[in-house]
Amino acid sequence: MKRISMNKLFPALMFLLIPALSMADTYPKNPKVDILNYIFRIELSDNTDAIKAEALIDVRYVGEGVEFLRLDLVKTSAALGNKGMAVSSVVYEGKALPFTHEGGELNIKLPAPSQQNQRSTYSITYFGVPATGLKIANNKYGDRTYFSDNWPDKGRNWLPIVDHPYDKATCEFIVTAPSHYQVVSNGLKMEETELAGGKRITHWKQSVPIASWLYVLGVARFAVQYVDQFDHKSIETWVYYQDRDAGFYDFATPTKQALEFYSDHIGPFAYEKLANIQSNSVSGGMEAASAILYSETSVVGDRNERWRNVVIHEIAHQWFGNAVTEYDWNDVWLSEGFATYFTLLFIEHAYGYDAFLAGLDDSKKRVNTFYSKNPAYRIVHDNLQDMNEVTSSQTYQKGSWILHMLRGVVGTENFWKGIRSYYQRYINTNATTADFRREMEEASGMDLKDFFEQWLYKPGTLQYNGSWQYNNKKKEVKITLEQVQSDGSLFKMPVQVAIYSSTGKPVMKTLQVNEKRNEFTLLVESEPDNIVLDPNHWVLMEAKWGKK
Repeated sequence: MKRISMNKLFPALMFLLIPALSMADTYPKNPKVDILNYIFRIELSDNTDAIKAEALIDVRYVGEGVEFLRLDLVKTSAALGNKGMAVSSVVYEGKALPFTHEGGELNIKLPAPSQQNQRSTYSITYFGVPATGLKIANNKYGDRTYFSDNWPDKGRNWLPIVDHPYDKATCEFIVTAPSHYQVVSNGLKMEETELAGGKRITHWKQSVPIASWLYVLGVARFAVQYVDQFDHKSIETWVYYQDRDAGFYDFATPTKQALEFYSDHIGPFAYEKLANIQSNSVSGGMEAASAILYSETSVVGDRNERWRNVVIHEIAHQWFGNAVTEYDWNDVWLSEGFATYFTLLFIEHAYGYDAFLAGLDDSKKRVNTFYSKNPAYRIVHDNLQDMNEVTSSQTYQKGSWILHMLRGVVGTENFWKGIRSYYQRYINTNATTADFRREMEEASGMDLKDFFEQWLYKPGTLQYNGSWQYNNKKKEVKITLEQVQSDGSLFKMPVQVAIYSSTGKPVMKTLQVNEKRNEFTLLVESEPDNIVLDPNHWVLMEAKWGKK
């Protein structure tokens, strides 16, 4: 979950291979450059908001001929209130390298054009006050804290990085701070040593490659609980020390249960630990790999349903968004739609089918509300002029519904088969919507071109006017279904009907609805008591339906 209000995510749950379409993720990718690892040495002080830092960047050049290493790092400027980062040196093998630093780009001139598979490490020394990305401020108790806020591309405000999800790397944070703070980050704690002058150095190492927005740093006076283990990995709670009792209570569940469910159904948990962290840098939750940030208001001591569902959502992201990461921002639904639907799947598993249906119904309302104001919006979109709008409620809720409909189309067994194959193939790497489609087609043996094109690459909504009537003489039911959406869209969807009679269980029939007007004839021995359209809630639609 990102900047979307939790009321947009789950209010009813008390909170959650087609022609190019002018896609516009304009980030200047360089496929010849692969960042392998970042080591960030950062010094924090209570006397200033300026950070002193060195970044060691381990690079593999996949191709030859690279003359400049381009990184994202926001430069100090008057427009930012004299905030930003100033680079004092770039060093390679003991020698200073020339560089330019303008706006948000740091370009380093290499000593010589790269050779294929060349491996090089560069040291960048810099300092400054972050304009955003690292929030240095008092928390709700008036205590000074430092918390990252990198989503979606704000990490460049304090870290020199390739600030885009396509280039995943491992990372280390080695933080020197006043000793009254504790420090938490991705991965495993490698060192914690008291230094002279009332300081402490803390070293965290993330050994699994992740996207830059998932790097996390939290520095505060914490109460820390080692709650449990999952697959020999620590489950931890980090909350403000004042919230020790309430926080330990709130975060004790359902973390382990969710980890078990997703691991059993999807594939192995990718990271070295799972920490739930109270912070003042996010308003909902932020799924940083192995170290999830939650709003400081999340701790209330009553394990309420609202925040319980946020926890489930952020844990689902550890699989989708974190381990399997979208290659482009256009495909952000592979993160948010997946986390939203897999939250509902865990809710069904843990709390029952009615709670699952309530979540689907709420998502449907949100989809319709958004559509009424944004009828041209596409899930795989090019709305990237403002990165604050890289997501919308539609990438969450409609994305979730698309997965649910896909499950209805291919069948639950094939759906899980495809999900497991997709995860296994792309774990700790990147994927596209086309990659996901291919895995689901291989799992189901079906051509899903029409399904993916109409739901993901095109706007529109599905609305039916339909009726049924019984002909006693012919012993048949005639069903008419007309697509009446006024936006020009036309869908090809299988839709179930349940035929109820007093003689026994309902008879289920699947109708393939492809045209604007569709007529079907079904043989039925006696007049039905009722016929229900989409009885099992597989289709995102609005329908007027009844006996003629």
